[in-house]
Amino acid sequence: MSEPASICHKCNEVIQQRIITALGKTWHPEHFACKDCNRPITEATFHIQSDEPVCSDCFVSNYSGTCFGCKQPILERTIKAMEQTWHEECFVCGGPCKKPLVGTSFYEREGRPYCRIDFEQLFAARCAGCSQPITENAIVALNAKWHRDCFKCKKCASPITASTFAVEDNLPLCTACSG
Repeated sequence: MSEPASICHKCNEVIQQRIITALGKTWHPEHFACKDCNRPITEATFHIQSDEPVCSDCFVSNYSGTCFGCKQPILERTIKAMEQTWHEECFVCGGPCKKPLVGTSFYEREGRPYCRIDFEQLFAARCAGCSQPITENAIVALNAKWHRDCFKCKKCASPITASTFAVEDNLPLCTACSG
């Protein structure tokens, strides 16, 4: 008993000689063509759209997104973040560390993603006492923001927890030292 003849997906004729099998279908080699430009696909790799083969040139121009980071076509996995598409390797912190941000939480500023550490170093309010970023609750006094532990008496360095305090040289004084 002989095997059933293979039928070309494109022309519906019997395939006698060379055969291409892809996407669960069979083709004459000259009929295995891009669904968009109809040129035969001769390279080893091709793309698929609507269960039909698409050549690399048509895929780039008709189907691939453009990476917001490097402005090149995206041919592999796509990251969607901040209403943009990115290559995985291009979705990195916009700060000095340049760490990959795929699969992590991030902060956004002016259309750029940042890791927490770089975002705080670059953009968080600074403490008037120690100049470090303030990432938790701040005390707002003397036209500035302070870490709770940094808001201390200028003279005795005791934390100022009372709502009333004195001021000397634009720095806080506790009520004991201001007397």
